Amino acid sequence: MISLREVATDDELEAWRQVRIAVLPNERTDSIEQLRRMATPEQLLLLAEVDGAVVGSGIAKQSDTGADNGFVQPRVVPGARRRGVGTALLRALAAHAQSLGFRSVGSRVGDEGSLAFAARFGLRETGREVEQVRAIRPNEEDPRVPEGVQIVSLAERPDLRTRTYHELALQAFEDMPTPSPISITPELWELEWITWPEGSFVALAGDEIVGCAGLVRDDDHPDRAEHSLTAVRRDWRGRGLARALKETIFVWAGAHGVGEIYTWTQTGNENMRAVNDKLGFVTRSVSVSVRAPLPLRPLP
Repeated sequence: MISLREVATDDELEAWRQVRIAVLPNERTDSIEQLRRMATPEQLLLLAEVDGAVVGSGIAKQSDTGADNGFVQPRVVPGARRRGVGTALLRALAAHAQSLGFRSVGSRVGDEGSLAFAARFGLRETGREVEQVRAIRPNEEDPRVPEGVQIVSLAERPDLRTRTYHELALQAFEDMPTPSPISITPELWELEWITWPEGSFVALAGDEIVGCAGLVRDDDHPDRAEHSLTAVRRDWRGRGLARALKETIFVWAGAHGVGEIYTWTQTGNENMRAVNDKLGFVTRSVSVSVRAPLPLRPLP
């Protein structure tokens, strides 16, 4: 019998994490501490059990694409699929999203079977993200930094954390080719995007912020890291600054025991994907964004 329960304790959070790790072994999963810091009163985390064994998990929360949009993500470990667990999770998560007043709900799927499952509930594709991965050598080549630019870490210049959000990141989020504009608050910027100051870098032209790029630590796998937002101010694009920032990350990662980094780019952001290709990244997977109006109406 399938049973769902809300996550509350640290042991339940760890069980929730282990499901995500089993489903997405190549991706970073937030630690218990990070999950608690990022929790909101509206967020719902669920565990799914079959005969007392945890086989699935889910999350429902506000989407980062607007106040009217919810986000849900049911996950089921491979050995327990096609037994109704995903359906039970999706229905419970969507009902929670609807109770919060969201008009639509979105999710992400990573394979054709999951895409077909989403389609049965009226969730339709709205965009794609490509995961690119690169091996890191202990001795990477020094970056080719454009003349007049200095690249510093946020550990060296913590005063730039807030400035980078307001002066650069907001512009970059506006330019991302997503179906709906991305809305990232200053709090989320601190909690999700610049959590590793030593591995997060800002490009300065004089005192002006003209670029940034960084890494997010993977506590479960210290030998790999997620490459987060690379942003270049509009009037500085096309001068090799994105490449220099990424090369700075490669050098730092190689010197600190990181052997692999991975990043995601949206369909429509072919310029950044081309930069990554030239720097040795290879495509590993694709994530499909899907969305449907609430309430979800399963197809006959």
